[in-house]
Amino acid sequence: MDIGKLEKVPLREIWRKEEKDFSSWLESNIEYLNEALDLNLSSIEAKKKAGTFMVDLLAEDTDGSKVIIENQLEKTDHDHLGKVLTYLTNLEAKTAIWICSYPRPEHIKAVTWLNETTPEDISFYLIKVEGVRIGDSPPAPLFSVICEPSEEAKEVGKEKQEFAERHRKHMEFWKILLEGSKKRTKLFAGISPGKYHWIGTGAGKSGLSLNFVITTDWGSAELYIDKGKDSEEINKKVFNSLYKKKNEIENKYGEKLLWESLEGRRACRIRAKFDDGGIKNIEKWELIQEKMIDAMIRLEKALKPHIAKLAI
Repeated sequence: MDIGKLEKVPLREIWRKEEKDFSSWLESNIEYLNEALDLNLSSIEAKKKAGTFMVDLLAEDTDGSKVIIENQLEKTDHDHLGKVLTYLTNLEAKTAIWICSYPRPEHIKAVTWLNETTPEDISFYLIKVEGVRIGDSPPAPLFSVICEPSEEAKEVGKEKQEFAERHRKHMEFWKILLEGSKKRTKLFAGISPGKYHWIGTGAGKSGLSLNFVITTDWGSAELYIDKGKDSEEINKKVFNSLYKKKNEIENKYGEKLLWESLEGRRACRIRAKFDDGGIKNIEKWELIQEKMIDAMIRLEKALKPHIAKLAI
């Protein structure tokens, strides 16, 4: 049995002009694209106006929703990305299909991001088209799907938006807390708001930090002990040295503290925890922050002389 060899054919040998040749061919042969994308597009209309611009092809899907098709027999560029978005929004389409000869990495990333962040009923496809033939056969189009919509992409987008919102709240929370803290202590005077659930400053010895922590439901002020990689043994030694002074430290602090050696983990901590609410309880932020700041001032004073004596 003879087996032919698949060979590439330059696109411009098949369709010399993008608009006149390729778009016209695709308008009459949409089934090639339907098969590659597993869609059922119909009612093809060429050069549909979108404001002062014209989309290459406008189609309909099985739900009767508009689908714009932008053709580019070259490497993708920013101009065509802008056109895709302009046509989609101005024609109130639900799906955009961008066909090109070579998708640049930055545009693959952009289309992936669009599928993640746009509403669930909006879809973007990035398609690579090549010309191929076997032996002396007529040239044929080969469509490869580079980017396409999926439920997973939308879920990833939702998670990213949730992370972004959480980070925004953390920044806002720490900004307010640090402003209040600087009025009472210099401990965090040089610290800027961060996007994570904690912020910290040095406690006077390498590997020891004084941290504010805020979670969904609670806040805390703590001494965190972690001298880095392979330091579990020395971290436990530091913790145990301070634990021997537990009564003295707690008397100075004024209340009981949580002493957490965190078995199975490298680090240890000593913390004051407040269950009055967390990052989700905006109406309680002032109360939570006042308690955290007050606890941090007292915790630092109670621990300072004992940290100074540590031989680490």
